[in-house]
Amino acid sequence: MAVTLKSREDIKRMARAGRIAARVRRELAAAVSPGLQTVELDRLAERRIVELGGRPGFKGLYGFPASVCVSVNDEVVHGIPDARALQEGDLVSLDIGVVYKGMCADTALTVAVGSVPAESTRLLEVTSRALEDAVAACRAGGWLGDIGAAVQRRAEEAGFSVVRDYGGHGIGSKMHEEPWIANFGEQGTGIELCPGMTLALEPMVNAGDGAVRTVDRCGWAVVVTADGCLSAHFEHTVAVTAGGPVILTREGA
Repeated sequence: MAVTLKSREDIKRMARAGRIAARVRRELAAAVSPGLQTVELDRLAERRIVELGGRPGFKGLYGFPASVCVSVNDEVVHGIPDARALQEGDLVSLDIGVVYKGMCADTALTVAVGSVPAESTRLLEVTSRALEDAVAACRAGGWLGDIGAAVQRRAEEAGFSVVRDYGGHGIGSKMHEEPWIANFGEQGTGIELCPGMTLALEPMVNAGDGAVRTVDRCGWAVVVTADGCLSAHFEHTVAVTAGGPVILTREGA
């Protein structure tokens, strides 16, 4: 497994990409409302990424047709923005990739559309906390398996399931680099984490079973839960440093 370590300058540019992504993430979340077409979120994202000095990292990547992924309810990842309107009670995941001067950042969150049932709120809270646990486990001298173990523990203790077929990834000059980061695992296993690694941590937690399948939507394979239950997805790009994990996808990074 060839993991590319990043220089201080690389990480500075990734942090700039991350600040743009975080700003757009906040603006998209604020725009979510009943009746809004998901394609409007994509238009807003592309316009704001460019205005803030970045480039949409997903558009054209592997043939993806949009600037952001907008996944609704049982869609886990890779949702295609289109003319469908959000409904009161939906959960919508917003996945945003930005490139700045050749370096990438990737972030996601899931938000409620209007009022949602208590169990939907709990799913969002648990998945958000799972991301916090993943970040805390991302320490030099630790192990890749520590990250997945932290996510799995948080999700399963709450009675939810982790998606096993998809996970996080290394990131840098390419949106997807080694290593693949499972959302399950055992502590003390896998490769050792060391300063200079930059990782996109992305817990994907299902309210039902963790199994998923793909469906063709607009010529793209969208990942959905196999049992039709709700899913939530949160993500940060993180740098491993000697002083601890540094979140690059935040506005103050």
